[in-house]
Amino acid sequence: MSTEARAESFAAADWDGGTLPYRVGHRKLGMWLFIVSDSLTFSALLMGYAYLRASNVWPTPFPFYPSIVFSSVMTFCLLSSSLTMVFGVSASARGDKAGARKWIIATILLGLAFVVLHMIEWNHLISEGLRPFFLPEHWVKVFTTTDGTPPSPLFGATFFAITGLHMFHVLTGALYLSVVAARVKKLKHEDIEISGLYWHFVDLVWMFVFPLIYIMSVDVQGLTK
Repeated sequence: MSTEARAESFAAADWDGGTLPYRVGHRKLGMWLFIVSDSLTFSALLMGYAYLRASNVWPTPFPFYPSIVFSSVMTFCLLSSSLTMVFGVSASARGDKAGARKWIIATILLGLAFVVLHMIEWNHLISEGLRPFFLPEHWVKVFTTTDGTPPSPLFGATFFAITGLHMFHVLTGALYLSVVAARVKKLKHEDIEISGLYWHFVDLVWMFVFPLIYIMSVDVQGLTK
């Protein structure tokens, strides 16, 4: 056997699990690159939020009930959707396309429940008077310091920008999964895996947004009541 033939045989030989270490489909690679780039976007937004919060008088207007309880229910819906997505990918790996479709539809419904709850919360805050660059009057009175420094009006801008961008990702993901569910019998298992990667990324981002935006803004003294 020639050296060329031996080299070709070695390069094509599978190892252990039957997959070469660098054999990654171009679609999956594209999704990973998208996730990395989008991670940088959210990282920049959250770091900017942290800087603004540390360098200004920042309001902490969310009472534990109903705001934190309500946002915790939203978080539960999103985390549950990650679990159903795992079940969907697992069913696809077993070749159970009908089961994969069932779990993906459950994931979509939980994601849409998150979006609906988020819109209800936005509507409540807007009705209170929160705007991107304007705080409700009673927030200004409560959180103005003793030396007369008012709270930063950028609270609304950062809140709506970060949560709005995340909500857009959830809604986009729900539409993406709808297409996957409709065509699940025609798709390869890798395509189901790729959709799962996107959905888990969206859930992971929320696990940074939730504590930074909500938990750190709890009105522990009940000042806004």
